[in-house]
Amino acid sequence: MFITYDEFSRRADAVRADIAAACARAGRDPSGVGLLAVTKSHPVAAVEYAARYGLPAVGENRVQEGADKRAATTAEVRWELIGHLQSNKAKLAATHFDRVQSVDSEKLLRLLDRAAAELGKILPVLLQVNAGRDPAKFGAELEDAPRLLDTALAQSHLQVEGFMTIAPLSDDDSVATRTFTTLRELRDQLAGETGALLPELSMGMSGDYAAAIAAGSTLVRVGTALFGARDPAP
Repeated sequence: MFITYDEFSRRADAVRADIAAACARAGRDPSGVGLLAVTKSHPVAAVEYAARYGLPAVGENRVQEGADKRAATTAEVRWELIGHLQSNKAKLAATHFDRVQSVDSEKLLRLLDRAAAELGKILPVLLQVNAGRDPAKFGAELEDAPRLLDTALAQSHLQVEGFMTIAPLSDDDSVATRTFTTLRELRDQLAGETGALLPELSMGMSGDYAAAIAAGSTLVRVGTALFGARDPAP
């Protein structure tokens, strides 16, 4: 059985307090770190809880699941795609999502740009970089990020807002810290070189968002800490 709204509210209060504490330790203003409620594998009620609580956006991993949930609710939230996007789902993603965080190839950039043009919209995107060099994770290699950014900036119907990464799973906390710091330094370097405004760093999930905040994250993606364990995939 899915959690009640009261339970969700308590969890959300605790996460926000934890984010504020992490910001205090890092000497940062908590208003500079957003909370993305990850609703993947949870019922539509999760989206409605997030909206009722006042969270501005939800994150989904699968295009079709997100599209189906969006059609099933009138909740006023932004919808962000955070899972790996296959090129054959680019048009569907551009249609149903307000931002795509997981753009990791030039081919995908061009497909999303074409789809956004057909829809008559400007689609915000983040570029996913495998900053931890984890073979189990998606994302462009660090060496390929400059060219990926150049291609992204050349697309007329995409708005490049920054970068996203996922840290490798590790019992060593320094692995996550190194991953997040690497992405922040890459963003700073590329923003300086291109003059592009790249304010967003989507870094950190339920298990490592404190390290991400210390490294400069502007958006943490939290699911389990808000909604509890997910139902196993069918």
